[in-house]
Amino acid sequence: MASLLLAATALAGVTPVAVRAEPVQPLPPGQGKTVAFDVHEGTSMAVSVSPNGEFLAVDLQGSLWIIPAKGGRAKLITDYFNDARQPVWSPDSKTLAYFAYRDGGYDLWTVSPDGSGAKKLTEGTYDDREPAWSPDGSKIAFSSDRQGSASYNIWTIEVATGKLEQITSNPDEDRMPTWSPDGREIAYSSTQGAQTALWAVALSGGKERMLKQVEGRVDAPSWGPDGQLAYVVADAKGSRLEIDGKPVSGDENVFPFRVSWLPGKGGYYYVSDGRIRRRSGSRVAEVPFTAKLEVTRPQYTRARRDFDTTTPRRALGIVKPAISPDGSQIAFVALGDLYLMPAAGGTPENLTKDHAMEADVAWSPDGSSLVYTSDKGGGLPQLWIRNLRTGRDRQLTRMDTQPLGADWSPDGTRIAFIDVDGMWGVAGVCVVDVATGAITRLQASLGQPGSPSWSADGKNVAIGLSYKFSSSFREGTNQIYVIPADGKGPPVWQVPQANASIDTRGGGGPAWSPDGTKMAAIYEGVLKIWPVSADGTPSGPPRSYTSEISYFPSWAGDSRTIIYQSADKVKSIDIETGVIREIPVNLSYTLAKPAGRTVVHVSNLVDAVQDVTQHDKDIVIEGNRIASISDHDPALHTSAAKFVDGTGLTAIPGLIEHHAHVQKDFGANAHRAWLAYGITTVRDPGNQPYDGVEDREASEAGVRIGPRIYTNGPLLEWQRVYYKMGVAVAGPAHLERELERARLLKYDVMKSYVRMPDLYQRRIVDAAHKMGVPVTGHEIYPAAYTGVDATEHMGATSRRGYSPKQGPQARSYEDVIQLFGQSQRVLTPTNFGALLGYLEKNPAYKNDSRLGLYPGWAQKSVLEQNPMLMTMRQSMLAGSLQSLKAMYDAGTRITAGTDTTIAINLHAEIASYVDAGLTPFQALQSATRTPAEALNLDAGTIEAGKLADIVLLEGDPRENIANTFNVRKVITNGRPFSVDELVKMGEKP
Repeated sequence: MASLLLAATALAGVTPVAVRAEPVQPLPPGQGKTVAFDVHEGTSMAVSVSPNGEFLAVDLQGSLWIIPAKGGRAKLITDYFNDARQPVWSPDSKTLAYFAYRDGGYDLWTVSPDGSGAKKLTEGTYDDREPAWSPDGSKIAFSSDRQGSASYNIWTIEVATGKLEQITSNPDEDRMPTWSPDGREIAYSSTQGAQTALWAVALSGGKERMLKQVEGRVDAPSWGPDGQLAYVVADAKGSRLEIDGKPVSGDENVFPFRVSWLPGKGGYYYVSDGRIRRRSGSRVAEVPFTAKLEVTRPQYTRARRDFDTTTPRRALGIVKPAISPDGSQIAFVALGDLYLMPAAGGTPENLTKDHAMEADVAWSPDGSSLVYTSDKGGGLPQLWIRNLRTGRDRQLTRMDTQPLGADWSPDGTRIAFIDVDGMWGVAGVCVVDVATGAITRLQASLGQPGSPSWSADGKNVAIGLSYKFSSSFREGTNQIYVIPADGKGPPVWQVPQANASIDTRGGGGPAWSPDGTKMAAIYEGVLKIWPVSADGTPSGPPRSYTSEISYFPSWAGDSRTIIYQSADKVKSIDIETGVIREIPVNLSYTLAKPAGRTVVHVSNLVDAVQDVTQHDKDIVIEGNRIASISDHDPALHTSAAKFVDGTGLTAIPGLIEHHAHVQKDFGANAHRAWLAYGITTVRDPGNQPYDGVEDREASEAGVRIGPRIYTNGPLLEWQRVYYKMGVAVAGPAHLERELERARLLKYDVMKSYVRMPDLYQRRIVDAAHKMGVPVTGHEIYPAAYTGVDATEHMGATSRRGYSPKQGPQARSYEDVIQLFGQSQRVLTPTNFGALLGYLEKNPAYKNDSRLGLYPGWAQKSVLEQNPMLMTMRQSMLAGSLQSLKAMYDAGTRITAGTDTTIAINLHAEIASYVDAGLTPFQALQSATRTPAEALNLDAGTIEAGKLADIVLLEGDPRENIANTFNVRKVITNGRPFSVDELVKMGEKP
């Protein structure tokens, strides 16, 4: 360990840094190979110099490290699982302050520079960030959302007593404080709408003054010893350091953190281009460092999906079962159809039996009818009413947007629903008159609201909605939003349990009891019920009624009986006696597997194994697998039950979309569109708990014509949540319930999301690998050490507000490149903005009949310029592509995915990899062979024995990668379709 010692130098009056050994790391779960390596650059890294000028502290990849001020080997002083950020030295050089996410919230911490005496200064449900010591060392200023009014403000804490004081109080986002040299003011960055500026507040009197405003974004103010003000400006030109209005960093890519000043004229330290730099006047010097990182290449037995046997399979994707008002029957959706069965259980009756997509069934108050969402009328989903007495259906709505989550009013005259008009379930809230079809909009577009539930008097509807902590970060808690049903008067927030979140807006409630006296919802993974007044105001605390994982409470008319889902079962509970009863659902399906021989003749073939184009080939398919590939022989055609003529076309493996969230509002058309664009497999890394399973099973059963689906349940968040498809995991016990549900529903992948603490991500890895399935997420470290299999996105959302995978201009540096390369992990880049350049090069691709399969808003996202994507393309895409190539060359396994349901984006994504420097063949493999290997799927190449997923194109993608767009025919699991056939299926009659 001698090489890790920082010589014999001791901090003034402090135990030498070298005395204490580096922390012992918790071992990665399971088996795997751990690889250690050195790095010399840090991505999104901040630096702080000790006031005595001896040492630097940096936060390389979420751990704190100490480096001699002149450079050298970095010594680790915290373990990998803190997500410790932006360390700053106390004025006496004896203590470091930082903020860390050790247990699921950002808190302020202090630690000695030898790693001893770590102490948490703040606690609670709020996030505290970006500490700055006062000049006398008695206080720390920081930013926090603890005001609870949807904004960040500046606070101080007395280090000795823990006394807190709020310094700013406004609706703006006040961040990154810095003290004036005399300690009388605190400067900070403030975001007001789209505009950022630097402000200062006097600690005596609270008077605020603006210090600086620029074109672009100004951030990270830092007052120097003589009153100089340093800050970072980010605009179209890049990210640069300025002092008192003067740029000082040249063409460096400066990271957006506060510079660290030495006393007097000693200059300052900062990080740019992944490297530590010291400036003093016009002199600049780089401070070299070496740090050791570790990764694990996980080893475990992978689960493999069965696409061969046709023995009956139990249906697990039972979607939102609803009990009839009289408690005698249950309606639900499964395997693409609407079912009805006795409440005592049994064999369900299929009411629809079609290739349409059904969703979200609800009962009329008299029990005579069902309302549900379906695209059975052609085109996109609408509301339909089924009369159970006559067996007839009638279409209720004819909207340009897509209605979901219908709920019948107590008097039977109206139906409330959400109408989806944007990506990820952005929707308004509407009411439709059952007799006339007239629609009243109660709320314009909201952020992915839950389904409505009526009050007993019909005056209000309640939905689940995210209550945000700030505008700096999108996550909030799921609370209850009560909306007047007449469209008059303001909605009202109701918070049944302080500092707690309803699990998910996808099916966690609230469900208002028919008598109006109670609400039910899912908290901590269990069913809770609480008393309410007529307007939904809680009149008591939520109390637990189950101890097992629970989902989607549905009330019977007696306001006493609730049915709910518990992992792979449906159950009922009598809330007066507490008696719980399992309701057996005898529903199974068989794998849809074609029989007989199919012969495909193609003029060209790219098998995704060898970088060559073969010519004049016959592909023989037996059932759903490729039997042989041989030179063209006309005699083969006459012996086949089916012949697919691909003369003039090029065969490639079916494309794999490795990151798309399947959404019910797109209806069955999304699945047809994926096939029409040549996509035969979709990996869905986040969905509502049962929706994704239903998608998978409907595809396997051949009920839903589309690609095979590899699915997950909800994104696993921690206490706060953003997406409707996410779940706010309340704590360790709740996490265990979620993991058990994942096991019983047989998820194909698990996703640890943005706010999941690193230690609990480690638990997810342990559980998932025992199931034989991979784990993915946005994180890179310590995920790469823990054995997380994959990372989604080059950048994307991070709980820190900046990405540890990318610095400004989307550039990644040696630490990130090596973390990916040394772990040989899977990366799905999702190059947002790639479609713009793709369509500029191929403008005719806009005029394509397949685009008509999507909702109007989705079509506009392709046909019209998106300002946000244009900005991302201008400022970030070049850096992302450069980093992608470096990661690929280092050994990263690149898989193509888009984070969108709109399939044309996959072709743009693949083409962007060629722009990055990959060959067309390498880019093609990113959507064929590589993701198939990542999924443990017997496809992705055209070889004997593989599943028969084949696309026939005009043109050769090895010559021009844009030719992947020119799909003419597709074979999925051995079943052939033409593009024209698929498009016609999805058209309105």
